[in-house]
Amino acid sequence: MQTDDDFGPRRYQVRHRTTYTYSDDVTGCYERGFLAPRATPAQRVVSNDVRIVPEPDLVATHVDHFGNRSYYVEVRTDHRVLEVEKTSIIEVDRPRPDLDALDRWTVADAAEWARVAADPVLRVDHLLPTTLVSHDDEVRSYAAAILPPDRPLGQALRGLVGTLHRDFTYRSGATTVRTTLPELLSQRAGVCQDFAHLALGCLRSVGLPARYVSGYLETTPPPGAERLEGADASHAWASVLVPGPAAGTWVDLDPTNDQVADSRYLVTAWGRDFRDVSPLKGVVFTEAATSTLEVGVDVVRLDA
Repeated sequence: MQTDDDFGPRRYQVRHRTTYTYSDDVTGCYERGFLAPRATPAQRVVSNDVRIVPEPDLVATHVDHFGNRSYYVEVRTDHRVLEVEKTSIIEVDRPRPDLDALDRWTVADAAEWARVAADPVLRVDHLLPTTLVSHDDEVRSYAAAILPPDRPLGQALRGLVGTLHRDFTYRSGATTVRTTLPELLSQRAGVCQDFAHLALGCLRSVGLPARYVSGYLETTPPPGAERLEGADASHAWASVLVPGPAAGTWVDLDPTNDQVADSRYLVTAWGRDFRDVSPLKGVVFTEAATSTLEVGVDVVRLDA
């Protein structure tokens, strides 16, 4: 259960290791990914170290359209194993959002505010449909029951995460990175990526700009069990733009766990959907008939 202590200042070490193994030599590897956490008003990046084996021929970074730090990596040495590991120290102090205060607006009020007052580029970026976050009739119908125009905004946002958490079962392997929202609504099972996409589809369909957030969530092993190395995982949630001072306020919502984001949530990148913030993707040149992927994540609280 989420407590007030979850919103206090925290310090973490995050290690994310990705290992590709091929059945034959890879002669060229060209990757793009997000190998550093993102600095935000609630998150400070103390340090970030990236290790790549084999030694890359080129590593370059730039800030993308959404303000994320993106890495480009070239490995032209023959290899059968590629290992990419990032180790970050992050300080987080995320305040609890006041959802009750948002009840001064309705869903329709917030949508009109976004239309008139929000940054136009930001608004368009996070309102238009994408391949993974569509505005199909099924999505609009599902959203209409949760986010009617006259519902107080804070209650509506609570209702959104609660309803998604109730209506869908978390089941690894039930979906892929290409699963559409109509498919998800039909099968009623998926993972955090799917639930974040559906939350975005609902919010955008009623005129509320919303973005996909990729990162990590501190997890606690069951009582009496030891924390297993590499057993954590990346996480995804939604963030919605609501009326507020100046250009508005972003409220982070986690339908997977039926709660708002707190200081246990660590941000890597954000965009329109998963495709904008994929941890690592690219092109390889190889005659290999098979390959395997292993991912290990450790999120360790340092000030516990």
